[in-house]
Amino acid sequence: MIELDGATFLLQWAVGGLFFTWITTRRREVGLGYGWTMRITFAVLCAGSLVASRVIGAVPVRDVATLGVLVATLAALGVSIRRRSAGVRGQREVIERRSARVAAMTGIDRDVQTFDADAPEFPPALDLVAPAIGLVGLVAAGIDAGSPAWLSIARIVVGAAFLGAITDAMLLGHWYLVQPGLARSPILELVRWTAALWPLEVAVMLVPTGMASVLNGSIDDHYGGILGWTWLTCAATTIGLILVTRAALKERQYSAVMAATGLLYLAILTAFGQDLVARAVLA
Repeated sequence: MIELDGATFLLQWAVGGLFFTWITTRRREVGLGYGWTMRITFAVLCAGSLVASRVIGAVPVRDVATLGVLVATLAALGVSIRRRSAGVRGQREVIERRSARVAAMTGIDRDVQTFDADAPEFPPALDLVAPAIGLVGLVAAGIDAGSPAWLSIARIVVGAAFLGAITDAMLLGHWYLVQPGLARSPILELVRWTAALWPLEVAVMLVPTGMASVLNGSIDDHYGGILGWTWLTCAATTIGLILVTRAALKERQYSAVMAATGLLYLAILTAFGQDLVARAVLA
């Protein structure tokens, strides 16, 4: 029905996270350090996937794709570091506007971070290369997981997007401590993506044979049905936390972003429970 494979799980987490890294970097608002953090984080997950495949068992196409994701991620990281002098257009414009406003009000030119306007910026399209390669690996992993292949592929791909979106939203929330002037639109976008992906994540896990069979007792979870209700609780709690996070971000105070980040901390735990409990029960 589904396979709980550590190598595949780490790859799908990395691929989803890298895709939503591009969703954020393409806006040209968030500082370069955020992209560096995300690429390093997901490169480590790819490396972990390669190690796990040696222990659990190889899926050749998946593992070659994982290596490709790792190389593409590190290459994008290298280009971003090499072009760091250009900064990010949106961040640069905000700094310049605020510096000019302070100078106009006080007559004092404050020292600000300087950028080389003539240097080429990091092209966000590079962040799409790794998830595109990773998608091939996820499809291969879905086919290897068993029949029906389309359902296994759907569960892996949707799970990758769902976990990637909520992980990136939580990590981006922390970045507001580093870049306090950042607008809320980047994190709002990730929260909306997570909310939109949640029903798909639930749906693919309910498709027969799925969690509906666990909930009605057709499949014995060996714990008296507790795992089925645990999955349902995780799913309901996740969407509840996402909706509360969205409400928190409507508040004008800066502390609202920190409150939203705390809520996302909880949501990522329940989201992983929503995905992993289903995989464990149906494996």
